[in-house]
Amino acid sequence: MQNYQTRSAVLFLIFNRPDVTKKVFEQIRHAKPARLYVAADGPRSDKENEALLCEQTRAIIKAIDWDCELKTLYRDENLGCKVAVSSAIGWFFDQEDEGIILEDDCLPVTSFFYFCDTLLDYYRNDNRVRHIAGSNFQQGNTWGEASYYFSKLTHVWGWASWKRVWADYDVDLSDYNDNEVKQQLHDIFGDTYVVNSWMQIFEVLKAKKINTWDYQLAFTNFMKKGLSVMPNVNLVSNIGFGSGATHTSDIENENAGIPLSNINDIIHPKNMLPEKEADMFTLNKDFNVEARKKKDKTLKARFKRLFIR
Repeated sequence: MQNYQTRSAVLFLIFNRPDVTKKVFEQIRHAKPARLYVAADGPRSDKENEALLCEQTRAIIKAIDWDCELKTLYRDENLGCKVAVSSAIGWFFDQEDEGIILEDDCLPVTSFFYFCDTLLDYYRNDNRVRHIAGSNFQQGNTWGEASYYFSKLTHVWGWASWKRVWADYDVDLSDYNDNEVKQQLHDIFGDTYVVNSWMQIFEVLKAKKINTWDYQLAFTNFMKKGLSVMPNVNLVSNIGFGSGATHTSDIENENAGIPLSNINDIIHPKNMLPEKEADMFTLNKDFNVEARKKKDKTLKARFKRLFIR
């Protein structure tokens, strides 16, 4: 697997961090994609030395030393995470029917490319499957005997997908309908705390109070009743936690720098059903579900005792 050459086109999203960008680029270099797309947001005018950092980051791409068609989308001005990333992915899928997407802080193992290549081909014409993830947040838990399991979640720390999926993406959630979304989330998760957490996120997104692009992709996949492929080991590690990160500044986060493993032979699951327990394991941590339930139960008990008195 060390000399594996990917068959898929790769989109590499970079910005202002030459240190992590170089590490991820080296892994892409080992995979030798025949078509590499690189998109970079422009520097912020109020950030000292950011123009230089952006320039240094883009210079890393000049180290391409394999037979490769390179396409670049380098912004002169800063568009922000939401617009810069979503428009870059749109640019990529305008030219490719499928492919792999990596951000500058998402470090993959070599078999991540093999995993994506295999499953992009395997589920190319299966509209039930909309997303292939590289990261695993299960802390050693595995689900079934296959190399991967199915999920309703959409992890984007190294992923792959198809143009058919991105065609449904709406960065502004223009067709958002509160009642329809709430019912769909109840059908998927069946947990009021999880549903309410997602509703709060989507309402803030709709109000344009979060500068991000990835929750919108999760929303699209929820509404299209899609399945995501999740590897049973971690194939991509986020090495970008820290002060220079846009959204991942907490270096103590348990998802920072998760150890990497390889998948050398892919075994497909026998059934195409989402592992609800695996999803709840992740959501319980993301949304603090069990602690909130315990707190509400305690408050209800106290209120009941006061009422009885």
